[in-house]
Order: sequence, then structure tokens, then C-alpha cells
Amino acid sequence: MTGRQVRAARALLNWTQERLAEKALVALTALKRLESERGLGVHEGTIDQVRRALEAAGILFIESGQGRGVMFLHETSDPQTRQDAGRRRRAPS
Repeated sequence: MTGRQVRAARALLNWTQERLAEKALVALTALKRLESERGLGVHEGTIDQVRRALEAAGILFIESGQGRGVMFLHETSDPQTRQDAGRRRRAPS
């Protein structure tokens, strides 16, 4: 899982870094290091917790010979995530 994938997943969910850190039970500074383009070191446990939080919200991490990405698979049972996703899908006024 790359920092770019984490940022893309957050964008699909309309989550801030603070929200993801809260959901994953990780420090905000650790999440910022994970999302950094500079390849800063992060504990494997942090990566695992972030991955689990995003997957629980409906994110699928994709890796193939053509590259890496993320996909939003389904709605979640988390009411806040459903509300955020609904805001994202509405057409601009």
C-alpha cells in the first residue's frame, strides 16, 4: 500500500487525514508520514491499521502489472461514511 493509494482512498471516502487517523487508531503524524511522497518510514502496524480501516469502509487496494490503485466497492454500515459518500455524489448546485 502506497501513500498515493491512501490519499486516493481518502478522497473516495471524502475523509480528512484526521478522520482516517481516528478510524485507524493511529497518530496523525504517523498517517502523514505514510502519505508522504518522500518515503518516510512507518511501522508495519500503522500500515496494517490504516489498511484495515479503509477496507472496512469499502476500499479495495489493487495491484497489477499495470500499476496500483484503489476502488470503492460498496457502501459501509458506518453512517458517517454513508453521509460523506452521499455528499460526494450529489451534483453541484
